[in-house]
Formats: sequence, C-alpha cells, structure tokens
Amino acid sequence: MDQFQIETAQNITINQNAAHLGDRMLAYIIDSFVIVVYIILTILLLAFLEIDFADMWALYLLLNLPAFLYYVLMETFTNGKTVGKSLMSLRVVKLDGSKPNFASYFIRWILRIFDVALTSGGVAVLTILIRGNGQRVGDIAAGTTVISEKKKITLENTLLRDLPQDYVPKFPQVTMFKDREMQTIKELYDSAKRKGDHNIIISLSDQIKKVTSISTDLNPIDFVDVIVKDYNYYTQQL
Repeated sequence: MDQFQIETAQNITINQNAAHLGDRMLAYIIDSFVIVVYIILTILLLAFLEIDFADMWALYLLLNLPAFLYYVLMETFTNGKTVGKSLMSLRVVKLDGSKPNFASYFIRWILRIFDVALTSGGVAVLTILIRGNGQRVGDIAAGTTVISEKKKITLENTLLRDLPQDYVPKFPQVTMFKDREMQTIKELYDSAKRKGDHNIIISLSDQIKKVTSISTDLNPIDFVDVIVKDYNYYTQQL
C-alpha cells in the first residue's frame, strides 16, 4: 500500500494510503456483481408483468438507468463510496484533501468508459501502477484518487509511540491529561489523518491549546503529533 502526501488549502501536509490495486479490483468485481444482479431482477420483473414488447424496451431502459449511472450516483450520494468500495474500506477523495464535488465524480464516471470498459481495465491498471498514488485516467482528469481507510494494528494504533532515545519534549503541560483523554486525542488525530479531514485536526489543536494555554507556531498537524509524543515521553518516565 503506497503512501503519498496531500497539501490542504491550510498548507497542512497529510499522509494518505493509496488503495491497493488488489482491493480496487475486488471492489470493482463486487460492484459489477451488484449491477448484474440489479439488471437480472429488472428483466425478471418485466417478464412477470407480461408487458408488450415495444413498451418493454422503453421500460427496460428506464429501469436500468440507475445501473448505467451506478458509479456516479453511488459516489455522489455516499461520500465517495460504492458498495464494493465500502466493503473494501475504500473512498474517493480529492488530492488537495477536500471532498470531491459532483463534477469530479462525473468526470471519473465518463472516463471509466475509456480506462476501464473499453480496455477491460488495462489502461486503469497501468496508470495506477505508473502513478503510484492510486490514480487512473479518470482520477487524473478529476483531480481525485482512491484511498484505503483500513486500519493497520501497529504501535501507532496504541497510546504508545516509539520515541528516539534522544527525544526532547517541548510541552510539559501535556501531563495534565489523563490516559483516556490522550487516547481519545490520538484516535481522533490518526483517524483525521487517514481521512484527510484537516478540520478535525485544527479543532483538536485549538482545544488542546485552550486547555493547556500553550502558545506555539507549529502547524496543527505537527502540534498534535508533538503533544502525543510528549505525553508518551513523560508517562514513560514514571
């Protein structure tokens, strides 16, 4: 899983995990299955209703419009996800950290015809491998990518942080927090970094400064990271 950085409008750098190609292919298979099942159900419905042949085709096209627009509709109304992406913990996001708009989803959908449908996914796979940040042709044109929201169980997922031996803490005020409070801060911080939600990180930074009366020029993402590290340093000395 490749990691890349995005630069938000607030000049905050956030690391994101590009979706693994295998996960994207599985999500595509799942979505294709959903579409096929939907189409089969509409055919069975029309057969059951015994509608005239001429009227059947018009109704068939109307009923299957949602299947044709599946990707653009799902991603627009479910915050960058489809059924397959949800099951694989994937999401479409903008490279600058903002939420994609309808135009972005529409561009991805239109160009899916070229880099997925007409080439059996060959162009999409090649582009994703070359770019290294999860972008197929549609993503490049729309300024989007697909990230993985899967959590890896590592030291980063616990309150503990692996600090260097020569680590020098900056803010002794962190000792006023309790373990449970710091765990909540860290979980919110890590989740916001994965999702590219810089607003949560800014809010965390502001609340910490308010509670501790700390004044610093560090940007919010670096400040919260230092707070967590400093807390680990002081608690490990006890």
